[in-house]
Amino acid sequence: MDNIIKEKISADHLLYVSLKYTKTCDVIINLLLRWKVMIEMALDVLAEKAKKKKKWKPVPDAPLAKLVQLKKIYSNEEVVAKTLELYEFFRDIEKLDKVRENEFRKGVNLKVTYRGEIINVNLDKLKEYSDLLERFISYLK
Repeated sequence: MDNIIKEKISADHLLYVSLKYTKTCDVIINLLLRWKVMIEMALDVLAEKAKKKKKWKPVPDAPLAKLVQLKKIYSNEEVVAKTLELYEFFRDIEKLDKVRENEFRKGVNLKVTYRGEIINVNLDKLKEYSDLLERFISYLK
């Protein structure tokens, strides 16, 4: 749990300090990747929780297999379900088509084409993601 908190602190620094001063899409991408690592650590915590409740069926160590099973187990928990969906987006972010807009300006925006739709990752969207992840960490505790 401590490592997850450390990742969260690093991600918060990227969001509230680095992005504030640089306003580049590279910082946005690094922030999303930092959140991805944080969620990956949290997946292990969720798996342990499920094992204690005896809901976990043994699966290979493959991240995708673990993700699919966790989605089934925690489908009732809205925060967890949304976070797992968000994790899939973060996981694929490096491979997706990206268009950088308004870099070095107030309205910095990263347009990402994901599953046939365009997602505008801007400061408002990042704040939404941050709030969701904050609630997710509270759920984990």
